[in-house]
Amino acid sequence: MPAPTPPSTLETTSQLGELVRAIRKEQGLTQLDVAGLAGMSNRFVIDLERGKETLQMQKVLDVLALLGLEVVIRKKA
Repeated sequence: MPAPTPPSTLETTSQLGELVRAIRKEQGLTQLDVAGLAGMSNRFVIDLERGKETLQMQKVLDVLALLGLEVVIRKKA
């Protein structure tokens, strides 16, 4: 089993997409696997990993949860 991914601070949708892609690959999943498990289109997963800025927030949160990730909101240091 790979080492746990350390917390990440993200500032752009592109950074989020890169993180999602890395975690997906670590878990041995394809974009089609994630789309099927999440009940959404492959296009959505592709757009998420490319950092598209206009995706539906709930769907993004659903994919993150599926990959075992969570969003934590805190004040900037």
